[in-house]
Amino acid sequence: MQIDPRVSKSMLDMQLLNNMSATTQMGTTDAFSGLLEQVGQLETDGAVTRENSSDVTRDENGLLWLQLGPSRGTASSLYPAPSSTATDGPTTPTAYDDLINEASQKYGVPVALIKAVIDTESSFNPSVTSSAGAKGLMQLMDATAQGLGVSDPYDPVQNIDAGVRYLSYQIKRFNGQENMALAAYNAGPGRVQRLGVNSDEQLMAVLDKLPVETQRYITKIQNAREKYTI
Repeated sequence: MQIDPRVSKSMLDMQLLNNMSATTQMGTTDAFSGLLEQVGQLETDGAVTRENSSDVTRDENGLLWLQLGPSRGTASSLYPAPSSTATDGPTTPTAYDDLINEASQKYGVPVALIKAVIDTESSFNPSVTSSAGAKGLMQLMDATAQGLGVSDPYDPVQNIDAGVRYLSYQIKRFNGQENMALAAYNAGPGRVQRLGVNSDEQLMAVLDKLPVETQRYITKIQNAREKYTI
């Protein structure tokens, strides 16, 4: 019996995400070593493929949400960034500051960046659903939300935790380059990796090679971040 390669990839990617927090708490890479062995086997069998433009889910506002793409590096790159990296100053208050601050410390993502993403994705409306089916504050697609252990994407507690966890994964994947991580959050990590860039500066030099929606998304995030930074 043959398994659709995309189904195999999706299932494995979600398994990686589900184990990310648990593995961090255990303080061991054993679980990820096993998962990475599975990745290697799937790659050998040709079952893991990079996403292409047909994988992108778009809505009328240009917001995108992809499942995980292939990761650079070793098992350590799958861990959330340490909380010490969340080094930003005071920010403009929101109704969800407690949840945002908690997720920031937990996953190492700056508070102002989290607020900028939520503002851009949903304008802080926890009940919003895009035309593509993305839901809640950080616009989670159903498959992604389920893979992150979210039972109710409209619940701010679950949505913010899952969205920031996913964003932290992308930041770690791209070695702390936030614009690259944002492009991956919006258009998918495979698109960013195929550009062959290694820094935000290099990304901005070839930004026109990404979808127009993603170009605008990065600009919107930058503007929103300034708005929330005091």
